[in-house]
Amino acid sequence: MRPDPGQVLHFSEDPTIERFVPHVAPTSVQPEPYVWAVGWDRCPDYWFPRACPRAMAWRGPRTTDSDAERIIGAGCGERVHAIEYGWLKALMEVRLYAYRLPADDFAPIGDPPHALVSRVPVEPLGPPEPVEDLVGLHERAGIQLRLLDTLGSFWSEVTSSTLEFSGIRMRNARR
Repeated sequence: MRPDPGQVLHFSEDPTIERFVPHVAPTSVQPEPYVWAVGWDRCPDYWFPRACPRAMAWRGPRTTDSDAERIIGAGCGERVHAIEYGWLKALMEVRLYAYRLPADDFAPIGDPPHALVSRVPVEPLGPPEPVEDLVGLHERAGIQLRLLDTLGSFWSEVTSSTLEFSGIRMRNARR
């Protein structure tokens, strides 16, 4: 599930959104109101239930072969997503939807950019599309999906490596 040219995506478990209005998300560190979306490259970050903690790592321009082999695994592709075993059932059962939004009103946010935001209300280009078989999406995208008891040790290794990384909803991870 990726956007077409001129589009960005917003993933949600709510299939009833008719208009996206800028707001300050309860989990946001940004004080400004935004509509949040992602482009092609960051869509896989959201192929999960909303509350699911996930630690993600991928090769970047400064990644060493030894870090990639140690964390992603030799012969295991360019990217790994890790979740806890306790979230597998939710990953398999979640009803996730993708909203296609016009890219014109969105600009990158973050350094490096990790999402796209709009400061104005945005209407979807059509009805939300069901995002099904999240495990299969990972497989087709060549992304290793790893199940762990807890994310803490893996996350420590990732964040101290030369890999690019992102952690979402990590506060929901087991301690």
